[in-house]
Amino acid sequence: MSSAQSSGAATGGELEERIDLSEETTAKIAQAQQLIASSATSSSLQDALALLAALEKRCRVGNDTPSLVKVCEASLDLCHTVGDDEALLATLKTLSTRRSQKSKAIASLVSKCLPWVIDADGDGFTPLPIEGETAAKARDALVNELRNITDGKMYLEAERARLTRTVAILKEAAGDVAGAADVLQEVHVETYGSISKREKIEFILEQMRLTLAKRDYVRAYIVSQKIKRGTLDEEGMAEWKVKFYTLLTTYYQHEKMALELAKCYHAIYSTPAVQEEESSWKEALTNTVVFLCLSEYSNEVKDMMERVNLDGRLEKIPECKETLGRYLKDEIIHYPLPHQEMLESIRAFTDEGSSDKEEGATSMKEHWHTTFHTRIVQHNLRVASLYYRQIHTSRLATLLSLSSADVEKHISQMVSNGTLYAKIDRPKDIVRFMKKRSEEEVLSDWAGDIKTLLGLVEETTYLIHKENMVQSH
Repeated sequence: MSSAQSSGAATGGELEERIDLSEETTAKIAQAQQLIASSATSSSLQDALALLAALEKRCRVGNDTPSLVKVCEASLDLCHTVGDDEALLATLKTLSTRRSQKSKAIASLVSKCLPWVIDADGDGFTPLPIEGETAAKARDALVNELRNITDGKMYLEAERARLTRTVAILKEAAGDVAGAADVLQEVHVETYGSISKREKIEFILEQMRLTLAKRDYVRAYIVSQKIKRGTLDEEGMAEWKVKFYTLLTTYYQHEKMALELAKCYHAIYSTPAVQEEESSWKEALTNTVVFLCLSEYSNEVKDMMERVNLDGRLEKIPECKETLGRYLKDEIIHYPLPHQEMLESIRAFTDEGSSDKEEGATSMKEHWHTTFHTRIVQHNLRVASLYYRQIHTSRLATLLSLSSADVEKHISQMVSNGTLYAKIDRPKDIVRFMKKRSEEEVLSDWAGDIKTLLGLVEETTYLIHKENMVQSH
């Protein structure tokens, strides 16, 4: 009969029997440590581990979880003290896969090993810098083993997320960006309840960054939808908000979506932390104005231009203020603009701002330069449609400083997009902007005018009658 005390005897399966092995655990751990202290060799380590292995089984079967945790941590400490990396991995794997192993014991194993591979005092996922190829391989093997242990365990989901990020960092440092992105995508951190909102956002931003570096733009956009835009406006989220929209600009730059780029830069500009630095907000506001000018005309673009134009800080960037004012007026804009060179000096117009370096791809500078000219021509055509019902194509080409063929091309594109109504009569060399009205429309307008006229006559008659009655009294 063991001298260990028992408590919580099982009765009808309601409680599990628990044996108190705390005193024996303390003694055996001290004995194992003494073996290592006297001779830190592999044979001494094996003897010490064998001594603790028998005790570990008794604690596990006897449901003495506190003692079990101490034994597991002591076993790992002994391996780490001796510096036997193979024994450490083997012991970790053996203890974590024991039959009916307690969850607290497994959690303690992971917690014990984490400071040996990552910077626990820092961000919690940066791998510790290690010199030597052998030591680096041992660290990487331990990180992978810890990831395997945490797989599928909800009580270790936070540790798994951080370890996965550690693996991604190691792969990226080795030059395997695609592998780092794939590893990070395995973790659906947005479903984890034990991770803070800030850490989730940081993790998702890292997923975005790696997928963009991998040039998986579709996946990057899908990942970006996991972040609620309202969350980024909360207090303390300024850094992540700027990083998020900066990453989004890389995606929209690749897709060549000017309006979305303008929205992203305006979101960056509206961040309080950015507005405190003059150079930062000037760059963001300049990009906002430029990409608004590059956006295809719509009510949304017009509204955003009006709102940006009312911003008092725009006065400090006279080139942008003047350019935006030209777009908001119903007047012909002559190309190139007075500040064309300055507007096209932003990073997005350079090849360095392009994320697409594939052979044969059109450079960003050429694309945006062409788009700038196109948007100015489209603006001028809308202005011409306001002042002319019809005009000779040659005369319109002279006003816009284009050839007749280019005028026809731009008009055709705008008609196809539904942003302009026009018909070209080539034999007569005439462009008609006024839409021909049907007989029903003409009759309806005539009836409306007659109704308005009769209403005015009736009101006038009433006022005359009222005035006569006042004068008669």
